Amino acid sequence: MDTTTDRARVLDAADTLFYAHGIQAVGMDRIRDAAQVPLKRLYRAFPSKAALVEAYLRRRDAQGRAALREYTDGFPDPKARILAVFDWLHGWYGQPEFRGCAFTNIYGELGEDSDPVYRAVRDHMDAVRDHLHALAADTASPDPRALAHQLHILLAGATSLAAIHHTPDPALQARATARALLDALPEAPAPASRPEGPAPSTAKGR
Repeated sequence: MDTTTDRARVLDAADTLFYAHGIQAVGMDRIRDAAQVPLKRLYRAFPSKAALVEAYLRRRDAQGRAALREYTDGFPDPKARILAVFDWLHGWYGQPEFRGCAFTNIYGELGEDSDPVYRAVRDHMDAVRDHLHALAADTASPDPRALAHQLHILLAGATSLAAIHHTPDPALQARATARALLDALPEAPAPASRPEGPAPSTAKGR
């Protein structure tokens, strides 16, 4: 079996085990057994547990943000795209395997002890904020970056509360707060009207 296949099987096993049980509670032997990849080949694919944790986070980041973007892109109105973020979260929170934000969970376990893992956590948080900023920039907000930070706080808080209380309701409550923020924005200016047809020419023919 090639290294690419080994990596995929190990990452699939790590994703399930790390997310459900945490990093410190899951050893490489347990991942080996779940992935059915010999330990020697596992370490050939991932030289250390830290390398595996970072790869797990990077893949989860890419998959999660792609799924969110695909969902929100289906709404033509800028404000509707922002509210759709919280609709998407509500669906995620309602899944039986939901255990909160994997990145927040790992930071709570490891803090900044592992620099590559910490960078992966920070990069994910920055990328989510940047996505929210891109959505906010399409509204009439006078300060899209401040709006993105407010939305990010709503998202992060709702995710933590949903995990603690085992209910998707915080997504709806955060959505209502996001709507209040959006309703307070000024109306987007109407597009400037253009004259129909070319302007009449004043030049005389020769």
